[in-house]
Amino acid sequence: MANNRLVTRRQYLLSTGAVGTAVLAGCAEDEDPDEIDDEGNGNGNGNGDDDGDLEVVHWWTAGGEEEAFESLVDGFESETEYTVESNPAPGGAGAAIDAEVQTRVLDEDPPGTFQIWPGEALRTYTDADALEPVGDLWEDGAEEEYLDSVLEVSSPEGDVVAVPINIHRLNNVFYNVEVLEDAGVDPEGVDSPEAFLEALEAADDAGYVGLTQQTQEPWGVLQLWEVVFTGQHGVDAFQQFLDGEAAELEAEIEESLSLVEETSEYYNEDAGTVSWDEANADVITGDAAFHHNGDWAAGEYQGADDFEYEDDWDYMAFPGTEDVYTMVMDSFVMPANNPSPDATEAWIEYCSTVDAQERFNPPKGSIPPRTDVPTDEFPPFLQDQMDDFEGSDEQVTSISHGSGLEPGQASEVEEAFAVFTDNWDPEETTEDLIGIF
Repeated sequence: MANNRLVTRRQYLLSTGAVGTAVLAGCAEDEDPDEIDDEGNGNGNGNGDDDGDLEVVHWWTAGGEEEAFESLVDGFESETEYTVESNPAPGGAGAAIDAEVQTRVLDEDPPGTFQIWPGEALRTYTDADALEPVGDLWEDGAEEEYLDSVLEVSSPEGDVVAVPINIHRLNNVFYNVEVLEDAGVDPEGVDSPEAFLEALEAADDAGYVGLTQQTQEPWGVLQLWEVVFTGQHGVDAFQQFLDGEAAELEAEIEESLSLVEETSEYYNEDAGTVSWDEANADVITGDAAFHHNGDWAAGEYQGADDFEYEDDWDYMAFPGTEDVYTMVMDSFVMPANNPSPDATEAWIEYCSTVDAQERFNPPKGSIPPRTDVPTDEFPPFLQDQMDDFEGSDEQVTSISHGSGLEPGQASEVEEAFAVFTDNWDPEETTEDLIGIF
């Protein structure tokens, strides 16, 4: 999933984030695009024979995400004359995909398309003119079925350069219904971040883990801080942080970090050694009350025996973010110097269709970015998420999942939270975050 980030990726971004764009741009500046197009190996025309094969680089290699990708490929191959050559990048959730793709772009040997978070994660490529505009390739009328916020993250420089295929919601809190009843916690009364802290204390007093969590990778606490900050101070303030105005938010940042530090008192004892899904299992076994994560966590509940939605487990928006949809998305792009332009164009068009998004999202555990996709094939939980999305007043991107900040800054924020989960010092971490911008 998009959340299974590795230290190697952070280290890679730290070493390449500041220079990757310059190197890519240097490669592009040495060439005359018009002359290269005439030769058939420049922007949009490729350097291969386009013989029907489309190489797709992605990181979906396990469980429901692998099933989702295979279903997408089946639909594409049945609708077109092209065949997909799947090229899974090593490392969980993009740990190596940036390195692989950037290296291949430098070597003028890009894949036909690759999976990438939309938003700021695209800038390494857009700043280097390494992606083709694809808005005209979407299915006729598709753009009208996307919310403006989704279109915006698909076009960081003005032109649409990505086609989103799914949306996860990050600002969920899942809970064990029986545990909350036993602890005397009414989820409808948990209406603020501070009330959420009180609910954790009540669960702890009743003998349960309040908030089951993983802290061995910093994205877990970073994504919790993102929704705590938004719940306390609103989307406008969080967007102000994303815009680089952290110095003007010193009090707000420290206040939200302090609340996150207080939640750590109610984590599972093995938080520093378990993965997110191992922590999430504590909700299923009834050892924990709450778990914060994207909606991919619900897949663990749906796959458990005798653990039914609404009867045994349920969810709420993180308190204070009820009308917000914090988006985690995946998309596909069309690299310049494309080896298979016709096949890539067909892939981009297909991914924008109702059929593609109806196939892909139920097994992926996400919702479609198109708002006109029928809900019949989606489980009740995802139908509720779709209703939440269409009913949300504001949509915002996430730092911890690639869209909120450009890669170099996002990596520095992750490093600050790696230190925070070690020392739990809100004041020091506030200074570290302000110093990034």
